[in-house]
Amino acid sequence: MEMLRAVKYKLFVSTWNVGAITPPSNLNTLDDWLDTSNSYDIYVLGFQEIVPLSARNVLGPERKEVAMKWNSLIGATLNKSSGADQEEALHHHKVYPLKQGGGAVDHAEFSCIVSKQMVGILVSVWARKDLLGFIKTPCVSCVGCGIIGCLKNKGSVSVRFYLHEVSFCFVCCHLSSGEKEGDKRLRNLNLNDILSKTYFANNSSNNLPEKILDHNRVVLFGDLNYRISLPNAKTRSLIDQEEWKMLLGKDQDILYIKNL
Repeated sequence: MEMLRAVKYKLFVSTWNVGAITPPSNLNTLDDWLDTSNSYDIYVLGFQEIVPLSARNVLGPERKEVAMKWNSLIGATLNKSSGADQEEALHHHKVYPLKQGGGAVDHAEFSCIVSKQMVGILVSVWARKDLLGFIKTPCVSCVGCGIIGCLKNKGSVSVRFYLHEVSFCFVCCHLSSGEKEGDKRLRNLNLNDILSKTYFANNSSNNLPEKILDHNRVVLFGDLNYRISLPNAKTRSLIDQEEWKMLLGKDQDILYIKNL
């Protein structure tokens, strides 16, 4: 009997709250952030606040030109392009965000398989071209849980796909901020909403996972806004003393995850 050989891939997942700052014109590479000195097979990148979270941006049409600029920079960095190549990359990215379950842009070493914006949240997923034939059923799901519990100034953009026979789900979040006890409760409610409301369209004949926790591998990342539930001075003192166990015991997100 022929034995199946295990295949290992390197996955890079990172998040960045850019504070509503559009990429400056003199920024032409993201090498330091994307750790391009190492060889990764797939990049999953999450942004928060790519535009100001104003009423105009929350209620009005999405400013897709900002997402295009970030995608152009990512493509230029991963594919070592510059100058005219970046202009070509920007032209390619006019197709984004991809439609539900959309295809890939075929250029250079890495291609974008999914790019999706929800107000200030942007998720951009890139894979090596030789992997594209093994990545199946990409799909996105957005959940707003901001003002009045549903507007999209806060919430999540989730992306799922199959790599070979393994289902992956990446959940990029921007949760409620604030340091009061009630604010922590809001963050927990945000996550509860994200887990319960995120839904991936499914053809009944293919039996694909529809909810976040139905997938084989789940990665939750983003600006979660969780704090350490201690006064600032006490927290700094414990850091100086390297009391990591005590600090972890007061870490709000760890306490939430334990209660899932």
